[in-house]
Amino acid sequence: MAKRKREITDAKIDRFIKEGRGQGTGADYLPWLRVQDVPSTGRSTRGVGWTTGRQHTFLSDLERDYFYALDYADEVTDIREQYPLLPLEETKLIADKLGIEHPKDPKSGVDIVMTTDFLITYKDKEYARTVKPAKDLENERVLAKFEIERVYWETHQVDWGIVTERDLPYTSIRNVEWVHKEYSNADVATLGVFAIQSLERTLATLLLSGATIAKACLACDEQIGLEAGTSLAMFRHFIARKIWAVNMHEKINPSNSANGFSVIKTNDLLAKGG
Repeated sequence: MAKRKREITDAKIDRFIKEGRGQGTGADYLPWLRVQDVPSTGRSTRGVGWTTGRQHTFLSDLERDYFYALDYADEVTDIREQYPLLPLEETKLIADKLGIEHPKDPKSGVDIVMTTDFLITYKDKEYARTVKPAKDLENERVLAKFEIERVYWETHQVDWGIVTERDLPYTSIRNVEWVHKEYSNADVATLGVFAIQSLERTLATLLLSGATIAKACLACDEQIGLEAGTSLAMFRHFIARKIWAVNMHEKINPSNSANGFSVIKTNDLLAKGG
């Protein structure tokens, strides 16, 4: 069933601001938009980030995938999604100067608060990134709204760019997705330091011998006497926490696509697409 879009009014914008939406950093940041506020392309999802420790909101699969890449990348210290371009009067003035109609709510006719999909902190510098399917760049109205966004961030001296699906390292992203939920693994506290170290040594030996992940993890569970699935979860945990370095991943049966981790280069993620 399609999600019903809620009408935007001046009162609602004022309420969002009073609620603190679009404010804060790290774990305290509140996105301007939530899943229930707007219709989405693809599956709307939520997930707890490694970088911020808070629940993030994604309005499309493409946003979620870009987030996974950012969350795994080194030296990214904050990720703020659905970031509002405030004050509203500023984007209205930019639109007027450019001769572009400012985005409005189709029902109320009220000028809406524009948002940028991600505001990223990398090496203490901020980068604004709009994440959109490449086909959207063929739409003149979409490009016109992007121009308002570009001028806004230029005025604020923040690097802005467009990222499409063509810019994303999908093999690495799918692997990050595969390990993401094991970042915080309850077995770490339950098993204890010495058991975890023994598991790590045993599992590494099995993997480096050429065994597939599935067979190595099953054998590790049997050798140490663990419940089935424990070693597989810990394998994901070691990668998520970067306990096993990238060169270690490459040595572990690189022909197996599930082992295909590579360095996610933050500079590439911040490259201006489109």
